[in-house]
Amino acid sequence: MVQKYVYRGVEWIDLDSPTYEEVATVARERNLNRVLAEELTKPSLKPKVDLYRDHLYLVLHFPAIRQSHTGPSNQEIDFIIGKDFIITTHYDTVDPLHEFSKIFEVNAILERSDFGEHAGYIFYYMLKHIYKGTENELESIKEKLETIEAGIFSGKERQMVERISHLGRDILAIKGALRPHQQILDSLTLAAVKFFGKDFEYPMHSITNEYFRINNEIAHASELMNELRETNNTLVSTHQNEIMQQLSVIAFIALPIGLVLTLFQIDTVSKPIVGTEGDFWIILSTVVAMALLLYSFAKAKKWL
Repeated sequence: MVQKYVYRGVEWIDLDSPTYEEVATVARERNLNRVLAEELTKPSLKPKVDLYRDHLYLVLHFPAIRQSHTGPSNQEIDFIIGKDFIITTHYDTVDPLHEFSKIFEVNAILERSDFGEHAGYIFYYMLKHIYKGTENELESIKEKLETIEAGIFSGKERQMVERISHLGRDILAIKGALRPHQQILDSLTLAAVKFFGKDFEYPMHSITNEYFRINNEIAHASELMNELRETNNTLVSTHQNEIMQQLSVIAFIALPIGLVLTLFQIDTVSKPIVGTEGDFWIILSTVVAMALLLYSFAKAKKWL
C-alpha cells in the first residue's frame, strides 16, 4: 500500500508492505536506481547507510514488543531521503510511524507547524517520534518490573520466575534491535551533513542524544531486572531450603516411631504390652509422647 503526503513542496511517500509494482512505480517517479528499488521489495537483515548523489538510503530496525502486529520483536524501516522527498518502507504496521503520519497530515492541511525547509528535517521529527515509541516500550517494561517487584515481596516468588524470564527476553530484544544504532547514526551524521549542509549537524546530534538517553533507560531497566532476578532466586532458594528442613524434621520424628512400631510387629513368643488390657491405647500414647518429645527437641534446636 502506498500513502503520499505533501507539506510545503516536500513529499512523503510511505510504502506499507509494498508490491513489486508499487516499488517500481515509486522508483520511476523518484529516479531511484534498480539495485536500491530491489532492496525495498524485501526486508534487510542488517542496518545500513548509503549516500547517493540525489538521496540518502538508511535501514534501521526498531524494537516492537508491545506494538508489533505480526509477532516479530523487530520492525524494519527503510528511509530514502532526498532534498524534497522522503520515502519510508516497512513490512508491518509501525505504530509510531502511523501516529506521525496523522500528525504530519493534519499539519500539512492546516500548515500550523514548521517541519523545516527540506526533507531532512521531516526525517528528523519522524525519527524522534519513532524513538518516542521505543520509550513507550520501555515504560511498559518498567510497569511490569514494578508488578514483579510487588509479587516477589508478597510471597509469589515462584510465579515471578516465568515472568522475569519473559521480561528478560523482551529487554534483550530491545537491546539487540538498538545496539547497531550508534554506529549507524554516526555514519548517518557524516553523510547527512555532507548532503544537507553544515546546518543539519545539530538535528543529527539531537537524534544521537535521544538514542543515548533511551540506551541509558534500557541499561537501567536491565540492571533492575537482574537485581529482581537475584532477589527472587534467593527467596525461592530459601523457601526450598525451609521445605527440605521441614521434611528432614518429619523424617527425624517418623524414623524412631517407625522403629518402635516395627518392634511390636516382630513375631516372638513374648511381646511386652501386647495382649494386656488397653494395649492399643498404651502403644498409641507412647507413640504420641515420642512424637511430641522429638518435636519439642526440634523446636528447641530451631530446626522448625
